[in-house]
Amino acid sequence: MKKMMTATALAVALVSGPALSAGADLTVFDWSGYEDEGFFGAYMKEYEEAPSYTFFGSQEEAFTKLRSGFEADLAHPCTDAVRKWKAADLIKPLDTEKLTHWDALLPQIKEVDGVMIDGDLWMLPFEWGNTGLIYRTDKVTGEDISLQLLADPAYEGKVSIPDAASSAYALASLATGNGADYTKLSDEQFKEASDFLRKIHPNVRFYWSDAGQFDQAMASGEIEMGWAWNQSELNLIWNETPAVMMRDVDKGISTWACGYVHLKSATTPDDQVYDLLNALSSPESGQYIIDNWGYPHANAKAFEVADQELIKTYGFDDVDKFFDGSLFFDSVDPALDAKMLKEFERIKAGF
Repeated sequence: MKKMMTATALAVALVSGPALSAGADLTVFDWSGYEDEGFFGAYMKEYEEAPSYTFFGSQEEAFTKLRSGFEADLAHPCTDAVRKWKAADLIKPLDTEKLTHWDALLPQIKEVDGVMIDGDLWMLPFEWGNTGLIYRTDKVTGEDISLQLLADPAYEGKVSIPDAASSAYALASLATGNGADYTKLSDEQFKEASDFLRKIHPNVRFYWSDAGQFDQAMASGEIEMGWAWNQSELNLIWNETPAVMMRDVDKGISTWACGYVHLKSATTPDDQVYDLLNALSSPESGQYIIDNWGYPHANAKAFEVADQELIKTYGFDDVDKFFDGSLFFDSVDPALDAKMLKEFERIKAGF
């Protein structure tokens, strides 16, 4: 038999109304480091509490975990993964009408495959940047700086590349002259890329899954070169490590764009989810990531308020040139993607 609510309890309920959601109720599946509150200051002002974060080290890891039933509200893949996540029914479209800063986002970013698919928005772009060869200028010298050095026996045990098949094959495709065909490699081109990765393997100190691991190893001299993000270059420079990213597009550099997707497993109310998305896509968030992380942001207005010298130094001042001058990470054919994953595991195991 149900108990009747007392008059006092009823009065309290009517006066207080429904409880407000806590900031930590919103869950985000993300790369390590993106829990930095500088990215979502407006959300903190409203909820006075950060979202709850769980981290992944690669998109393959994130995909596998989500497919196995892991639940969150938002996740942070890059554009090359979005079609795969959509096909696996892990995500749902975003509503541009609820995105305060949608009109301010760079049109070049909006046009990247994986942001819009079949007329719907599937990923809110957040940051973009380069992956390239970063090397210690006090250890690696000479005019002939190229991706080929990663396979040079002189650097045995002094190299690190990502523990991610797609990134490794992008690197190898660039090194073997097949960068333009990266997403649709022929059997012959795939073998060329695989052979190059096998040549690198004896030189690999470790396959990194955390950029911080890469940065620390470069700073200590444990490794002397590797394939990594431009944030690592900035971190090393700020810590007075003599290091630089090779930006000769003819020798190999890649461009990527990442952002946030709304997971189908989401349980937090949409209004709160969009509050975080709007904080992440604000000019203030953009200024923070440019000035403190060295990554360009999706919001064009962020470039007006961020450090202008830093923007020029990293080539973000000419967005078209930045995008046109490098291999862009794109969605890989599903069959080829599975082939890359399988072969990369064999290569790492020494086969």
